[in-house]
Amino acid sequence: MSATPRPDALPTDPAGLLAAGAAAIAQATSTGRARAADVVEECLARIGADNERLHAFIAVADEQARAEAAMLDRLAALGHRRGPLHGVPVAVKDIIDVSGYPTRAGSLTRDHLPPAASDAVVVTRLRAAGAIVIGKTHTVEYAFGGWGTNPIAGTPVNPHDTAVHRIPGGSSSGTGVAVGAGLVPLGFGTDTGGSVRLPASWCGTVGHKTSTGLASRTGVVPLALTFDTVGPLARTVRDAALMSQVMLGSDPADPTTTTAHGVDLVTGIGGGVKGLTLGVLKLDEGTSIHAEVAAAFETACASLGAAGARLVPVSLPEQLSTYTQDCGLLMMAEGARNHGHLLKETPCRLSAQAQARIGGGTAITAVTLLESIDRRVRRIAAANAQLAGRGIDALVIPTTPHPAIPVAEVDEDAAPGILTRFVNYLDWCGVSVPVARTAGGLPIGFQVVAPRLQDALALRIAAAVEKASGGPLALPGR
Repeated sequence: MSATPRPDALPTDPAGLLAAGAAAIAQATSTGRARAADVVEECLARIGADNERLHAFIAVADEQARAEAAMLDRLAALGHRRGPLHGVPVAVKDIIDVSGYPTRAGSLTRDHLPPAASDAVVVTRLRAAGAIVIGKTHTVEYAFGGWGTNPIAGTPVNPHDTAVHRIPGGSSSGTGVAVGAGLVPLGFGTDTGGSVRLPASWCGTVGHKTSTGLASRTGVVPLALTFDTVGPLARTVRDAALMSQVMLGSDPADPTTTTAHGVDLVTGIGGGVKGLTLGVLKLDEGTSIHAEVAAAFETACASLGAAGARLVPVSLPEQLSTYTQDCGLLMMAEGARNHGHLLKETPCRLSAQAQARIGGGTAITAVTLLESIDRRVRRIAAANAQLAGRGIDALVIPTTPHPAIPVAEVDEDAAPGILTRFVNYLDWCGVSVPVARTAGGLPIGFQVVAPRLQDALALRIAAAVEKASGGPLALPGR
């Protein structure tokens, strides 16, 4: 990860390029060493062969993708590079607008709406950088759920187990499966309480939960704007950084983006961890961590220590469960604000899961809500002071306490983001990177967490972990 591979070291065949990732594809297609059209055809062939089983895509933009690839190949033949994602196929989570396609948000309640009239701002920025939208991916209904299940639109299948239907993670379930299976090298997710990092961990991809304000949410169906962020799921940490760099920037329609200027996520990504102080976050008493997850986490931490980082144990001012609970309360309140009117339809077309999660917000009183908002402000200040006072640059923690479980074992009343929600609540950023597989072949994710707008640092540490772990994780069945 210390440098972009030399052009002569890159594969030129479509399958090899998809395994190598977005940066390799862009370099090969923009220089004429490979054709974007061939990469797109490989993606379409894989989607055609596997999507019925994996249930990753809700719609495929085959003809549009072919036309865009042909245009990019003509540009490359003339010596022109569209941008850093030239010729890279990308999947778009179906809560994000793509012009000409309906945005269903995993719900029957949006079936009557016309197709989107324009792209979301983040999609526009990726197209301008040369990316090719290959299709739209399934999501948990209104992005409200971390297991990745959807009884209305169907639950995508984790690609790392062909015998048992295991959770993909949510709510960016379809994108996690699409990237994790190698159908596409890159995809959009959104993260309100772990919805990029959970599918990244369970599907074996890199997931970047961007800082609030880096990427516009205009054209994205909201869940809870206090926490909602747009972020990539990718084959490699460098690919995630490239996509996030392309997305970031101010947007007058999203006032949080005024802080996005001057952020460079890519240049120092190979800088390593020497001299950094990393806090190994203490988990709540009684938190159960799968033995193979714990072992992989310890190995990854040891590799960071060997690379020159100083690792110290650290606790946050309050328990993770406390942050998780209040994050959930605020999410329910905002979810009810944004979508509570759907509960009043007769008949109600929301799934029972969505009814319970959105409906939970309708019972929250104004006093309770205001008290929760005030507590959050104080807790963010206290947590930031805790890290600064101990000279801690970033935190490390497993992304999920266990590998992907069978869908049949899911408890829909439980919150799977017990190691992710605190990041959103404290207004921080995070990166999940795969570091190992279980004996049964299931991916294990390692999470790097940093204060708000320290995304470049989080990505740099994740890149060091990826390198030490021999990443990226091999694609299943490829």
